Amino acid sequence: MKKYFFYIFLSFSLSALAQTETFKIVLDAGHGGKDPGKVHKKIFEKDIVLKIILLIGKELEKDPLFKVTYTRKDDRFIELYERGAIANKAKADLFVSVHCNSSPSKDAHGSESYVLGLHANDINFEVAKEENQVIFLEKDYKERYAGYDINSPESFIGLSIMQEEYLEQSIQAAKRVQSSLAENTQRRDRGVKQAGFIVLHQTYMPAMLIETGFLSNQEERDYLNSATGQQQIASSIVKAIKSYYNWLKNNSQLSKEAVAAANGDLFYRIQIATSNKDLPAVPSNFKGLSPILKEKIGNAFRYYYGKETDLKKIENLLQLAKKKGFTDAFIVTFIRGKRAN
Repeated sequence: MKKYFFYIFLSFSLSALAQTETFKIVLDAGHGGKDPGKVHKKIFEKDIVLKIILLIGKELEKDPLFKVTYTRKDDRFIELYERGAIANKAKADLFVSVHCNSSPSKDAHGSESYVLGLHANDINFEVAKEENQVIFLEKDYKERYAGYDINSPESFIGLSIMQEEYLEQSIQAAKRVQSSLAENTQRRDRGVKQAGFIVLHQTYMPAMLIETGFLSNQEERDYLNSATGQQQIASSIVKAIKSYYNWLKNNSQLSKEAVAAANGDLFYRIQIATSNKDLPAVPSNFKGLSPILKEKIGNAFRYYYGKETDLKKIENLLQLAKKKGFTDAFIVTFIRGKRAN
């Protein structure tokens, strides 16, 4: 009986804590500085998305629940990896990158939101490819993005696996953005899509990239370049973010995790790699790290390092793994032997 009441108290305490903590959002205005993004009729994508981002931040900052961090607040060039680093350093709960679209067809119009994943078709791939080309403006891009080939869809298979634990949350956020934009701007909803955006891969949290409209379409370009259009888009995205937060709160795993922790059924591991290769789970294959657990997922394998019930101890193991060169390593929660996140 005492144990039962302890479960209730612990669950209630964690839920109450979650309600008082700030919800951290990183707002990313695409392009900037020497990278103008799409340009049509002397209208630059970098300028439009910055104005929208600042309007989003202004509205969110009115609510003490939200803590906003910007990747840029003026016209400057920010490298893709640095945008992700800003979000990771802020320990963001959500990463929102805002862009404008373009198409060879002047009739193309409407908004679409992307989460990281495999390109479902050539159109999605071309959208991501165009956004990813910014890496060629960065110093040392060959070393920093070794393994990326923006011309090859196959090179992004690994990217989608690395972000898969956040996929459901990312899709939920993106769906809300699309619904809100369609309702409040009365413009075409092109849906939620998946593609291999490098900027999304650099983040370790739910993340989405919003293509707010087509600069190649004259009517939509005028709308995007207007104060009214920018405000409507910003307000729609703010509404969607708040809706996503409420969904997240209502579907929180805190209660389940609290009971599991109290019962000794919760533990953590470090996911250090995902590969199509079936490697023996021995220290020599993982730079001396031990113990290693291998898990088969479809045609791929996940490799985990360590096992701890104490969050502080697993964080120490995470730092060790990163020092060993596993820079994309992250903590995974298990409840009753099953992966929870």
